[in-house]
Amino acid sequence: MNWTVVQRILGLLLMVFSITMLPPILVSLWYGDQAWLSFIEGFALTFVAGVVCWLPVRRERRELRLRDGFLVVASFWTVLGSFGAAPLYFDDSLSLSVTDAIFESISGLTTTGATVLTGLDELPRSILYYRQQLQWLGGMGIIVLAVAVLPMLGVGGMQLYRAETPGPVKDTKLTPRITETAKALWYVYLGFTIACFVSYMLAGMGAFDALCHAFSTVAIGGFSTHDLSIGYFDSNAINLVAVVFMFFAGINFSLHFFAARYISVKHYTQDSEFRAYALFLVVMSLLVIAALLYFNIFATPRDSIVNGLFQAVSIATTTGFTTADFSMWPTAVPVLLIFASFVGGSAGSTAGGIKVIRWLLVYKQGVREIVRLVHPSAEIPVKLGNKAVPYRVVDAVWGFFSIYVIVFAGMMLAMMATGLDQVTAFSAVAATLNNLGPGLGGVSNGFMSLSDVAKWISIAGMLLGRLEIFTLLVLVTPTFWRR
Repeated sequence: MNWTVVQRILGLLLMVFSITMLPPILVSLWYGDQAWLSFIEGFALTFVAGVVCWLPVRRERRELRLRDGFLVVASFWTVLGSFGAAPLYFDDSLSLSVTDAIFESISGLTTTGATVLTGLDELPRSILYYRQQLQWLGGMGIIVLAVAVLPMLGVGGMQLYRAETPGPVKDTKLTPRITETAKALWYVYLGFTIACFVSYMLAGMGAFDALCHAFSTVAIGGFSTHDLSIGYFDSNAINLVAVVFMFFAGINFSLHFFAARYISVKHYTQDSEFRAYALFLVVMSLLVIAALLYFNIFATPRDSIVNGLFQAVSIATTTGFTTADFSMWPTAVPVLLIFASFVGGSAGSTAGGIKVIRWLLVYKQGVREIVRLVHPSAEIPVKLGNKAVPYRVVDAVWGFFSIYVIVFAGMMLAMMATGLDQVTAFSAVAATLNNLGPGLGGVSNGFMSLSDVAKWISIAGMLLGRLEIFTLLVLVTPTFWRR
């Protein structure tokens, strides 16, 4: 383990991240909300910590190995999330404990969208902006951004990118060099953000709200500047804009890259995961809309269709925006929506959940086993499109599912041990492990009522979900630390 190299990279990343606390100062001064001092304090603390880490090992130039990459990624998210909490902790208008500040920061950075804050409409604009900015930075992963910058500082990047995005079909580069890959993804991400911002403004949002919600929509984060979330605007036009961009943000960003590069949409239609993703959202939307129409939840059929479509896409893609309190909807609809978050979006997107590609491979593996019962001697490969998936990838997917179930069950039992009822414990774990945000029961309106122990369990769930479990769990295995 190259400890000095890891320390140098963490120091550099902390110094870079400290700069992101400067824009909220400008927002604070523009709106005169008096919260600027907390961001100066947060900037100073984070920058000094970065300098202290980096200065003693600044001359280290050894190559970064794969296991070093895992350590940097895991350390970066935990350390960065902690330092990102500084402005929230220092701000007097929030009066947050250390636990609550770290919870809110990591929820933003992991694009979970769970919150411990109330009265968002009265909070300083700079604080609201900072929460949204955290989600935007976390959406593509700050490591991906750093991969485009660190090579210029003499740091290798491919190991970090692979550690950041584990899972099947993730090793294919979009361009020959990892730096160009990271930049390409970032440009696509930025382009979507600008398009979403403009669309929200055209639909009737003010500039501030449009920018903040564009940040959290493209990041599939779910933070809002209002307690009522998107429902605050009471606009079908805004709801439909959100649906469109949530849908596109849940697609593998490499498909967006190829579509922009070749001016063609054939990459979408040829991709098995995209077809499954689109079909899943259509089916979910139809089920929710049918239930809302049957029980006459909204005044008009049009409102039922728009709200049903919005909530199905929002929860299924793990964005977490709401237009109504879906936890109060009838029959099995709330639970169906929570179950949808277990699927999530596509691999390589900003969405959470287990990912469509894994569910697709499990389905195909199940079909293969059924066929094998009839033809036990047949060699039947699992295919995505026309390509056979290596057995190692299928085994890895099954391994992920096994670990996911074990982690989920363990976290749910731990939550119940803190005194939560079964519904609240189940939905709290689903909301954090799937990076969803809203839940049912005691967490339907936020996580502020949970005990500190339950909040720390939720923080662990958010980190595990964002790093797709293995990246974090590998650090606790003896094999990882063995020479």
